Amino acid sequence: MAAPSIDEQREHFAYCVQLFGGTTAFSRRMGIDERAIRRFINGERPLGAGLLADTAQALRKLAGEATAAAEEIEAALGAGPDAG
Repeated sequence: MAAPSIDEQREHFAYCVQLFGGTTAFSRRMGIDERAIRRFINGERPLGAGLLADTAQALRKLAGEATAAAEEIEAALGAGPDAG
């Protein structure tokens, strides 16, 4: 399988930013200026391996937080994950 193109990487990075709730939320989570994030997405600044690795790590953390929040809701409702 071929490595993703720069455009594909940028599109995927933009998608990841949206998973956090947008540029502002991603900026706060990552401690990166919103303008810099927009520049990465628009191709005005290159996406570095470090930024992508940090984004992947933050996504894993977000997934864990989302899972814990869902479990807390389910416990409060007295329902398991298969209920519904």
